[in-house]
Amino acid sequence: MFKAILIEKHDDKQQATLKDIDESTLPEGDVIIRVDCSTLNYKDALAITGKGPVVRQFPMVPGIDLAGTVEHTTSDAFTPGDTVLLNGWGVGEAHWGGLAEKACLDSRWLIPLPAAFTPRQAMAIGTAGYTAMLSVMALEKQGITPEQGKILVTGANGGVGSYAIALLARLGYQVVASTGRPEEADYLQELGAVEVIDRATLSEPGRPLGKERWAGAVDSVGSHTLANVLASTRYSGSVAACGLAQGMDLPASVAPFILRGVTLVGIDSVMRPREDRLEAWRRLGELLAPEQLDAITRSITLDEAIEAADDLLTGRIRGRVVVTMT
Repeated sequence: MFKAILIEKHDDKQQATLKDIDESTLPEGDVIIRVDCSTLNYKDALAITGKGPVVRQFPMVPGIDLAGTVEHTTSDAFTPGDTVLLNGWGVGEAHWGGLAEKACLDSRWLIPLPAAFTPRQAMAIGTAGYTAMLSVMALEKQGITPEQGKILVTGANGGVGSYAIALLARLGYQVVASTGRPEEADYLQELGAVEVIDRATLSEPGRPLGKERWAGAVDSVGSHTLANVLASTRYSGSVAACGLAQGMDLPASVAPFILRGVTLVGIDSVMRPREDRLEAWRRLGELLAPEQLDAITRSITLDEAIEAADDLLTGRIRGRVVVTMT
């Protein structure tokens, strides 16, 4: 038996509870993992609370990230005792995920735990930090350098935003942080932001084009915010879009694209090829220091995760949440 958060649906209502589950009920896979740590992401919080259509089949164990030790495998890629890492691949949505003491997964979804990190440190980074790294890499690929101007990060107090600020600052960029919690300005400046702005200046309907303010951006908000970010991006600038906290819509015009040559790059972290994952985690190992992970992260136990999900959705949690199994 092992403990897990199980989301069940009865009469069109879903509920998440902490349960003891028999190992025989684990889904199909060629690797059984003893989970050391998982995380609580925005998507996990939506799944647990039922406030978003994340779960695609029931019952479901949420948790889009995990780090742990291989207990048993029929795959040639790993052996018992290996420490491994998972981000995405629909885990926690269509396949039982990491908010449990055990997981059974497809070995093709796993990568070795990077030597630079302990399981807790890897989960402190999780999909949020990995997505932030992919976003920064996308800006680099578009030729955006520190010399070209400031980089805006929206949703700055969230996991992706926090890591995007830290990574960009480490690479020498000047970062503008957009947040709805101005009282957290000191925290954002400690991460590396040189300027903090109120998200209200970006979250309402705006003009097709605004004053050119930044050379690029990492946006985890979407909707009117992304439209306004694009409208104020400098000529030949680039915006990496990786989230939809405000909404999936994009009430923008083509003006930034055809009048300023702005590039909008979509960032998918769920189905990313293995090579991209390995490169992103290699870069994370080079750029992030342990003290940065501590500043961005808080730890909770598995039995605290359900209550914390609502706190995350209502903005009462900053940075990352690591869920430990022991």
